[in-house]
Amino acid sequence: MSWLKNQSSNENLLYLVVWGMLFAVTLLSLYVRTVSDKSATFNWNEVLVVWKLFAVYLLLFLIHNFLLAPLLVYQHRRVLYFTTLIVLVAAFVTYQCSSRPKFRDFMGNRPPKMEQRFDGPRQMGQHDNPPPQMENGDNPSLRDGRPEPTRFRRHQPPPFIGQHDIMAVVVLVLMFAANLGAKLYFRNRSDHKRLLVLEKQNLEQQLEYLKYQISPHFFMNTLNNIHALVDIDPSKAQNTIRELSKMMRFVLYESDKSGVPLKKELDFIHTYIKLMGLRYTDKVKITVDMPAEVPDKTIPPLMLISFIENAFKHGVSYRHESFIDVKVEADSEQLLFTCRNSKADKPNEEKGGVGLANVRQRLNLLYDQRYTLHIHDTADSYNVELTIPLS
Repeated sequence: MSWLKNQSSNENLLYLVVWGMLFAVTLLSLYVRTVSDKSATFNWNEVLVVWKLFAVYLLLFLIHNFLLAPLLVYQHRRVLYFTTLIVLVAAFVTYQCSSRPKFRDFMGNRPPKMEQRFDGPRQMGQHDNPPPQMENGDNPSLRDGRPEPTRFRRHQPPPFIGQHDIMAVVVLVLMFAANLGAKLYFRNRSDHKRLLVLEKQNLEQQLEYLKYQISPHFFMNTLNNIHALVDIDPSKAQNTIRELSKMMRFVLYESDKSGVPLKKELDFIHTYIKLMGLRYTDKVKITVDMPAEVPDKTIPPLMLISFIENAFKHGVSYRHESFIDVKVEADSEQLLFTCRNSKADKPNEEKGGVGLANVRQRLNLLYDQRYTLHIHDTADSYNVELTIPLS
């Protein structure tokens, strides 16, 4: 994918910048020294010596970055990674020790030559005088007629692994650790971006499914209303069909958008309530309170209609007086929707309906924790209060 390529490019660009600075700092330090000390000269041999050391580290870095680190970061093959890493470090130590100049200590100094030392007794003030002669021509270095062996102090060769080699290994391990840290950082960024893309795709698919599930449920109820009006009042049925065509136009051309103007959504709700009210007698009292002027904001389509559908489905009684109260308040930041209805004597067994479950899902997907939904279910009424932010 494109973001993975960009992620790899950004990571390689970071490495290129860091290594470029390391190679450039050698030239810069030598230049500063020649500027501050007029007697110093710009010696390219010093630069090449340092660059040779950096080249070895760069080669090991490339091996670790492109061959070893992916084993741990992407393939999670820990045993193979650490085994290969130990072999690589051992090879580096062997190279360091074999390329070290012979007979030099870890500071690069040659050991002094062997010197002969006389361990016989000396007296104060006799350092520059020859050894005194004893009786019978004896020499102090002779005992029992045999000369005392002369002792020598020998300088041992440097050990196989010196302090310089240990520091080189420490630098190498720190370099590998920094490489792993950078690769894990870019991997986490890549995973986070991929997760966001997958969540967005999943959200869009779920919203499409929910919207298409709401639309058939709504039209089923509306067509039942028209069917009832055809026999009772044909003229009202014709008006209802015209109003329904406007609503169908809204559903067909607006419901596939992420947001619709708030005024269109409220007009849709008002038309729906008007059509539903034609079906009932005066025993059903329907109250609608909507602002005459609404802010120029958007709202997800068909978000509120499910609550009103459930109010008509479960709150209307044909034998007793019942009521449905719908109220909408809106300002520049949020919308407050209230729907209160009475309870029928025999409520539908599908309590809440499919639409109510869908609208809960849509609210969670669209607003997460930025909305409030309170449902008060009492013995004789059902009250819904919804607050959502406006964008």
